[in-house]
Parts: sequence; structure tokens; C-alpha cells
Amino acid sequence: VQLQASGGGLVQAGDSLRLSCTASGRTLSRYNMGWFRQAPGKEREFVASILWRGGITRYVDSVKGRFTISRDNANNTAYLQMNSLKPEDTGVYYCTADQGTYWGQGTQVTVSS
Repeated sequence: VQLQASGGGLVQAGDSLRLSCTASGRTLSRYNMGWFRQAPGKEREFVASILWRGGITRYVDSVKGRFTISRDNANNTAYLQMNSLKPEDTGVYYCTADQGTYWGQGTQVTVSS
């Protein structure tokens, strides 16, 4: 499975972005999907996940109420809708499938104050 993350960019605090993670090589419909991020000088951290069965979602506390993870199995894509962005959301965002078995290349999100 190859994962391609996109949608990052430079925005101001309070703006929104939607990240996409598109898979090729295999369908994502039976994989749990997740997003992680890594800020400069920090370790990679979990952001959000969605189970393939039931679509149950989970978020790190710092993004609850602002970020929404979703999936479109027909298009083999997972999304991360990010609203009310804060400077501390800055980092490289990575998508992952199958409990970390597969990783995308990352997309940069920079939020200016």
C-alpha cells in the first residue's frame, strides 16, 4: 500500500485546512486509518484515528472539537478536517494505515499567529 498525503499549507490562526490521504495498491476499506504529526524538535504524536469497522474515531485531547477524521472507502481516501487552527498545530502531518504498518510521506502544516 502506498499512501499519499496532501492538503497542507501555510495558514493563519483560526483558518481551516483539509488533509487527504489517498492509497494505491490496495483498498483501505478494511484498514484502520490514522493521522500523526511531528513538530520541529519534538517526537511524532498521535492526532486522530478511525476504525474500519463502525467508523469509531479517537482524537488527542488538544484537537478535540476542532479536527474531524473521516474516510471515503469508495475513493480509497482518508481525510483530516482541521478547523480553528492554532500555531501549536504546526508540524508535518503523516497518515498511516493498518496500525502503523503503512505510512505516507507527510504534508507540512504551518499556522502563523
